[in-house]
Amino acid sequence: MYNAKAYSAASATSPLASSTIARRDPSGHDVQIEILFCGICHSDLHQARNEWSSMMPTAYPCVPGHEIVGRVTRVGTEVTKFKPGDLAAVGCMVDSDRTCPECQAGLEQFCSNLTLTYNFPDKHLGGVTYGGYSDSVVVDEHFVLRVPANLDLAGAAPLLCAGITTYSPMRHWGVTAGKKVGIVGLGGLGHMGVKFAKALGAHTVVFTTSPSKVDDALRLGASEVVLSRDAAQMQKHAGSFDFILDAVSADHDINSYIQLLRRDGNLTLVGAPEKPLPVSFFGLIFARRSLSGSLIGGIAETQEMLDFCGAHNITSDVEVIPIQKVNEAYERLLKADVKYRFSIDMASLKSE
Repeated sequence: MYNAKAYSAASATSPLASSTIARRDPSGHDVQIEILFCGICHSDLHQARNEWSSMMPTAYPCVPGHEIVGRVTRVGTEVTKFKPGDLAAVGCMVDSDRTCPECQAGLEQFCSNLTLTYNFPDKHLGGVTYGGYSDSVVVDEHFVLRVPANLDLAGAAPLLCAGITTYSPMRHWGVTAGKKVGIVGLGGLGHMGVKFAKALGAHTVVFTTSPSKVDDALRLGASEVVLSRDAAQMQKHAGSFDFILDAVSADHDINSYIQLLRRDGNLTLVGAPEKPLPVSFFGLIFARRSLSGSLIGGIAETQEMLDFCGAHNITSDVEVIPIQKVNEAYERLLKADVKYRFSIDMASLKSE
């Protein structure tokens, strides 16, 4: 066991501050990683402030962060996939039971014995797991991913959550060249959806309520941009989409998007609205449309996503910040004041 530097929240109302945490020494199949960049996900804010207390209560101190990119420094004696000096990444999960049907199918994200990267029981040291707002982490090699060398590491970090969250449903629902794909919302998730849909060859349409985002949507690769409050623009696309990715977490009229699907079209939710959304079943049954949700992806699919990003030079649009500005970043996140993700330069932790 060794001590690592970190930034943690001591309570739901405390700002994140410099702290020291315990990490296990790498053994067996473990990989120790020096963390270079860690993305900020909106769920980090929810967890740090215990806003999911009814579903996933936060244990303190809480060290958030599940969009981790770094360099391997040590490996266990049985590690075969990594060696010191390799670029590596860790996403939202660090362990599972490996034996259940979900794990056997490569869908570890649905394992009922999943261990998340932070705020989950730590079977090695007791207490809970600590995330990527730290100078290092130790993870079983099965849950460590390879990072293509050509990718900007700061922009690659959010791929471990925002990237796989948008890539996975597109792969599952067969987004390919010639398909028409809609992206609802142009934020941290939505902007990745645009990049992936374009790279997969789809005709990509962004739906936004903000006229100020039209130019940026086109810059990111959208074929068209629709202002969703304009009924005429929406009607123009009725019954024409093969797939729509809904990345909006605020309350909105989902039925207006269901009507845009063609027969057998699918709308997948990756945003997490606080309140249930009313759905008119007539919009589904008369064209055999489907409505679904999606989480992240399994380890194999996450590696596939990273390799795809390497081949197409895809990273997240990020604002790089030092760890000392993480509390300010949280406040800005609440105002959607970032294009489009924050990425923490963990070298800044050395000055603490």
